Amino acid sequence: MSQSVSRRSLLKAALAASVMAAGSFIPAYAASLIPEVYSHLFKLSLNLYSFNGLLSRGEKDLFDMLDFCARHNFDAIDPTGYYFPGYPEVPADAFIFEFKRKAFLLGLDISGTGVRNDFAKPDTDSRRKDITLIKKWVEVAAKLGSPNLRIFAGTSSHEGFSREQVFEWMAKDIRECCDYGARFGVMIALQNHNDFLKTADDVDLVFDLVNSDWLGLNLDIGSYRQKDPYTEIQQNIGRAVTWQIKENVWIDGVEKPTDYVKLFKIIKESGYRGYLPLETLGPGDPYEKVPNLLSQVRTALEQV
Repeated sequence: MSQSVSRRSLLKAALAASVMAAGSFIPAYAASLIPEVYSHLFKLSLNLYSFNGLLSRGEKDLFDMLDFCARHNFDAIDPTGYYFPGYPEVPADAFIFEFKRKAFLLGLDISGTGVRNDFAKPDTDSRRKDITLIKKWVEVAAKLGSPNLRIFAGTSSHEGFSREQVFEWMAKDIRECCDYGARFGVMIALQNHNDFLKTADDVDLVFDLVNSDWLGLNLDIGSYRQKDPYTEIQQNIGRAVTWQIKENVWIDGVEKPTDYVKLFKIIKESGYRGYLPLETLGPGDPYEKVPNLLSQVRTALEQV
């Protein structure tokens, strides 16, 4: 027998020893369920909302964005559903597959896609339409090979209803979407967007109410505005399955440049492995802003 012992074996042995010391035991199968500790892996993606103006006006299209991402050596692209022809209706399969084919030939993963919805609305029929929309786009995501579909909590006034009531119906609606996503292998990625969900505690509450393995967090670093954003990120980071890495965060009610080294150290220490989609906002030319953000991010990653 080799004298070298893997880190995984050490973890198993340590856990077994601690449980045995407590007067219990681990069934033989349980040792195989102990997760291995991996090193971090970050893959940079581009959320196409960065080009919202140009895409919405039809001056650029999704295929132009594939070329842009390849030119700047992104690992992936995150094409929001709004930019597909005919949205909110789903695009034709021929379009989906041609986009997927070109992405593959350019070496780009499709890290996610997303839709607009509002589960804060008291009107049941309106929320039912949004559930139908999400289900249709779950199928689009599956065809694209996207591992997740981004959704929102909602922004509508819920006058006459308590926040507790909204959380209850919102969780029920999201759970139905998650159950549908599970049928197609697509996770539902709920975004904290400073809408109905404003704090890390809000995020934790809705996740606990939904209670689904198919729900993950699209962690938007620019939308924690009530408390210290880095503390809020640390609280929610275990739920993150994708991100919106932005130029600025909010501290004490003031928008300040993101400390990318601090941010990526937090993400690295959490054990997160996966995509880090970048998103620029506000005025300016995205053909200048995105490369600038990408350069800052890559410089910071070299220090982590």
